[in-house]
Amino acid sequence: MQEFPGFLLSGYQNFMSGRYSGERYRSLAKDGQHPTTMVIACCDSRSAPETIFDAGPGQLFVMRNVANLVPPFGPDAAFHGTSSAIEFAVVHLNVAHIVVMGHGRCGGISGALATAAGHAPEGDFIGRWLTMVQDLAGKVEANHLMTPAEQQTALERIAIRQSLNNLLTFPFVKSRVEDDQLSLHGAWFDISTGELWVMNGESGDFARPEFSA
Repeated sequence: MQEFPGFLLSGYQNFMSGRYSGERYRSLAKDGQHPTTMVIACCDSRSAPETIFDAGPGQLFVMRNVANLVPPFGPDAAFHGTSSAIEFAVVHLNVAHIVVMGHGRCGGISGALATAAGHAPEGDFIGRWLTMVQDLAGKVEANHLMTPAEQQTALERIAIRQSLNNLLTFPFVKSRVEDDQLSLHGAWFDISTGELWVMNGESGDFARPEFSA
């Protein structure tokens, strides 16, 4: 077996000597987790929700996949990692919020646009996963008034709105939203600047939140 990555062991040592809180973790082990918020984010190593939101252990229930996509509700014999995480968060953890957070320069979204242009990424799984946004990607890629960078950002944000709509196809999500027990939110993080953009639930527009001094 290969040797365990040294930088991970070094990071763990730093964690134990600095950020680790024995009391906090013992409490989580004894009482279980009770996060109020689920974040559905991208696998991209540059956009970790726990880091962006400065969250401690037990505060966020995080599901990460390629391009932070939510499939429509569709129980069958296949494996559904994202859907099962949503079900666990909503039905068993009773989270009050679900945030779908995309980010700039997303490789998955780039792959969807490339596929629309006739250059599908190689592999057995990614191409199939990205078919969830293939129609949207085709419409955005066909708009030649937009630069490639503008198309990229546009599809990143449009895909967030689609994922929020797909969340409402889950009966246990829809019923809780209608009963004001659950709120759905969209966010977009710009890796190059660190800016967070939040989606307006009524208009669907993204804007930077204002913070008090």
